[in-house]
Amino acid sequence: MSTVIPTHYAQEPFFAVPTTTVSTSTGAVDLPILYYDNSNVFALFSADPDAVADKLAGTGLVPAIHFGHRPVVAVALYEYRQTSIGPYNEVGVGILVNPEGSKRHRPLTGWTQLLRSPDRREQGAYILDLPVTTREACAAGSEIWGYPKFVAPISFELGGGRFSSVTEDPDDGSTIMELSGRAVPVLPTPPMPLVLYSFNHGAMVRTNVDLRNGMQAHLPGGLKLRVGTSRHRMANNLRDLGLDGARPFAVASTDRFQSRLNAGVAYAAGR
Repeated sequence: MSTVIPTHYAQEPFFAVPTTTVSTSTGAVDLPILYYDNSNVFALFSADPDAVADKLAGTGLVPAIHFGHRPVVAVALYEYRQTSIGPYNEVGVGILVNPEGSKRHRPLTGWTQLLRSPDRREQGAYILDLPVTTREACAAGSEIWGYPKFVAPISFELGGGRFSSVTEDPDDGSTIMELSGRAVPVLPTPPMPLVLYSFNHGAMVRTNVDLRNGMQAHLPGGLKLRVGTSRHRMANNLRDLGLDGARPFAVASTDRFQSRLNAGVAYAAGR
């Protein structure tokens, strides 16, 4: 089916882009997927170096930036209220990476690449887990891009100086992870466009995600990640990375998140 842009956004050039229709097991999807009205919390953690190395083994990807001597992992949580594939919630856990053979950057330059447009950098995120709340979003992500998606209940509550999100195990209802606590925005930040690396049918795929609207940086130390009793793969990944009980060293949020999730392209690391 063709994308119908909501009237409120129809005249906005950011969303007025050509689309291509692809088929999935739950129906047709137009690319890019458009995200009109949404909220996002973005948190950065330092992770166990050995666990990160183990999870990147054989991918052709290496850690891009470090906090101290520990590689950085991002946890991103979304409440998608209005998109071109319907409303849903999502949680992403990804290691910030560069392809092997990429130009080496000074430490500060590596951090500033987070703010560069996707077409001007190689730094991105290698997604370990990406639960969503609808079958349609799961099919699109896993079949088109090869993302490690699964359907699970995900709550998202942001406001009043607090944030809370719980991801449940779809098999037994136990908690996979909870991120919650004080969420006090204090400083505006620019948009942080995304580059995502995944593997689909054995081939590396690079995907650019265009963002607009900035975020608000938070005071550090307000949020805490807890891994529940679940034995799901995602819970095990979080435990391996040393994130159970961890507090992010950087947090930002917005209730004005808008983006375009573009089609991916085949990418050869080290090319």
